[in-house]
Amino acid sequence: MSLTDKNFNTYEEFEEKQQQTDKILEYIDGIIYMSPSLSIKHQRISSFLHGELHNSLKNSGCEVFSAPTDVMFEQNENNKNKNKRVVPDLFVTCNPENFTENEYVGAPEFIIEILSPSNKSHDLVRKLNLYMEYGVKEYWIVDPMENRIMIYTLDENAEVQFDLVNENEIATSRLFENFKIETKNLFFD
Repeated sequence: MSLTDKNFNTYEEFEEKQQQTDKILEYIDGIIYMSPSLSIKHQRISSFLHGELHNSLKNSGCEVFSAPTDVMFEQNENNKNKNKRVVPDLFVTCNPENFTENEYVGAPEFIIEILSPSNKSHDLVRKLNLYMEYGVKEYWIVDPMENRIMIYTLDENAEVQFDLVNENEIATSRLFENFKIETKNLFFD
């Protein structure tokens, strides 16, 4: 999934590569990653979740966005690492002032990633660690190969909580209580 042969790239090298392609690129810890082409199943799941999130967030002051909207995690006093840029499948923010013309800067409240066979470790390890480190309050990993949803949330003490929602169960957001997904409606053939 890494785009380059060398181990580390500067952020400036990332920006150059990003301007030379129409592919979705991400930059984490000096490595440039290219997202795989999305399957029809992935797109159907993303569209379904986007619609459900949009409906559940009405009149809440929060909005849902989908790829290819970039999210920029910036270095801050708690995190001395360099800037990181990702493109979540879906994210929710209640802070519209964090948008620039082309990206969202900061940690969204809620992120959903949909696994593909080629990006499992990227979403399950790299992005999980990144999102929790930067304070994303809730992170769903939707696994259409196993028909389940892994839900990671940060509690008030910044401790990570985990829930596993299997096929034919209901996934409920802790952050947005109106957002509930019956997995039987999500994992269809």
